[in-house]
Amino acid sequence: MRDLPDDEKPREKLARHGPGHLDHAELLALFLGTGMKGKSAIQLGRDILRHFGSLHALGSADLEELMSCPGLGPAKSCQLAAAFEMGARLAREQISATPLDSPERIHQAFGPQLAHLAHEKLIVAMVNTRLEHVHTTTVSSGVLTETTAHPREILQPVILRKAYGFVLIHNHPSGDPTPSQADRTFTRRLQEGAELLGLRFVDHIVIGRPAPGREPYHSFREHGLL
Repeated sequence: MRDLPDDEKPREKLARHGPGHLDHAELLALFLGTGMKGKSAIQLGRDILRHFGSLHALGSADLEELMSCPGLGPAKSCQLAAAFEMGARLAREQISATPLDSPERIHQAFGPQLAHLAHEKLIVAMVNTRLEHVHTTTVSSGVLTETTAHPREILQPVILRKAYGFVLIHNHPSGDPTPSQADRTFTRRLQEGAELLGLRFVDHIVIGRPAPGREPYHSFREHGLL
C-alpha cells in the first residue's frame, strides 16, 4: 500500500473521512495490516472476500473455514473471528433496546444474523408486556435444510423466563422465505400451546434473502396465519 497516494491509503482515508468511507476490502486491509508476497493488503482483502463470496459469508465462517483461506493463518483467523463476534454481541445489545412490535423491526433485528446461514436456525425472542426484547434462545440449528423442534422446546424457556410472550424466527437457507407446509403446521400447533398457557405468540418470521420480486422475510401474522 506504500505505492498508493496518501489520500487513497486506507488508514489515511479513515482518519480523514471516517470508516464509513472505506469499502470492505479496505477495512479488511486495515485489519490485516500487511499483505503477502506479491499482494498488497488491499488485494489480499479482495481475495478473501472473493473466496467467501460476501461479507456475510465471511462473518459466518467458523475458525476452520477462516484458516483454510489463503492469506489467513491461525493468528489472523482468531483475530477476525473475535472481531465478528464483537460485532454480533453489539447487534444483540441493540436488539435488547428494540421493541419487537412489527415484522419490519423483527426482521431488522434478526435478519442480518440469519439470512446468509447455510443451515436452518430456529430462535425464540422473548418479550415483556411492552413487546420489548428481554431474552433470546436458540432452539435448534439444523444441518443444511432441516430443522426439527417440538412446541414444548419453544414454550418451556418462555415460561422459565416468566416472559409475557415470544417471537419465533427461523431462516430458509434457500433464500426463499415462503413458509413450507411443515412451517404452517408447526406454527398452528405452537399457537394452540401458547393459548393454553396464556402466552402471547407475537409472530413467526421466516428469514430469507432479498431478491427481485420477493420480500426478504415472511410474517405469519401479517399474512393472517396467526
